[in-house]
Amino acid sequence: MKNPLDLTGKVAFVTGAARGQGRSHALRLAEQGADILAIDICEQIDTVPYPMATPADLEETVRLVAGTGRRILAERVDVRDLAALKSVVDKGIRELGRLDVVVANAGTVNDIAPMWEITEAQFQDQLDTNLTGVWKTVKATVPHLIEQGEGGSIIIISSISGLVAELNVGHYAAAKHGANGLMRTLAGELAPYWIRVNSVNPTNVDTLMINNDAYNTLFSGGKSGATQQDSIPALKGMNALPIRFVQPEDVSGAVMYLASDVSRYVTGTAMVVDAGAMGPFKIPHE
Repeated sequence: MKNPLDLTGKVAFVTGAARGQGRSHALRLAEQGADILAIDICEQIDTVPYPMATPADLEETVRLVAGTGRRILAERVDVRDLAALKSVVDKGIRELGRLDVVVANAGTVNDIAPMWEITEAQFQDQLDTNLTGVWKTVKATVPHLIEQGEGGSIIIISSISGLVAELNVGHYAAAKHGANGLMRTLAGELAPYWIRVNSVNPTNVDTLMINNDAYNTLFSGGKSGATQQDSIPALKGMNALPIRFVQPEDVSGAVMYLASDVSRYVTGTAMVVDAGAMGPFKIPHE
C-alpha cells in the first residue's frame, strides 16, 4: 500500500523559501519526495525592521533540498511582481514537468504601533506582501493546476493574527485576515477542480520576524537594548502550553499533512498550530 504522505512525483512551489518557515516547508516536502520550485525576494523591503533573507540564504535552501536527492529550481522573485511570478512558474513547469502543491508562505511584519500611527508605506507594504502577494501567487499557479486536470493543494501560511484581534500590528492582522478570506473563497471556487485550499495559522514562530530589536523591546515591556531572553515571559504567556514559540518544522508538519493524500478531503480549513494561544483561558506559566 502506498504511503499517503508520499509526495514522490509531485512538484511543490514554495514562496519565501530562503530561510525560516519557507526553507523548512521546502525541505520537509522534499523529504517526502516532492521536487521543489522555490522563490524568495532576497533583498530588503524598506519598512521591514529586521534583516530579510539574502541570496546566500536561498543558496543554502538549494543545498539542503538537493541533499535529499530531490530536484530544486530556485529563483529570486518578489511575490508583489505578478509578471515575474508567472515567468518563474512557467519555467518551473517546463523544467520540473508539473505542479501539484502551492505553499504561499512569503510574508513580513513591520513597525509596531496603533492603527492610526502606522504610516501609509507600512500599511501598504503589509497588504502588498502578505495579502496581495498571496493572491498573485494563486493567480500565477491556479491556471496550471486547472489545465493539468489532476487536482492539487494550495496552502496559505497565515497566522493566528488572521483569526483573532492582535493589538499594535493591525496592518499585519488585516492582511492575514484577508489571506484567510481568500482561502475560504478559493476553496469553494476550486473544489470542482479537486484543488484543495487551506491555511495554516501558527502562533509565534522562532524566526527573525519575532527575534528582532523591535519585537524584543515590545515583548520586554519597552526595555532598551532588549534581547529575546528578555521577551521569554511575554512570549510564554501568549501560549497555553509552556513554550515561548513553535519551531518552523512544527508548521511544516501541518503543511506536509495538507499537501498529502492524508488530507485528500480537507479543504476550506484554517488549521492552527498555536500551542493553545487562541484559547480564552490560560494558566500562568512560571
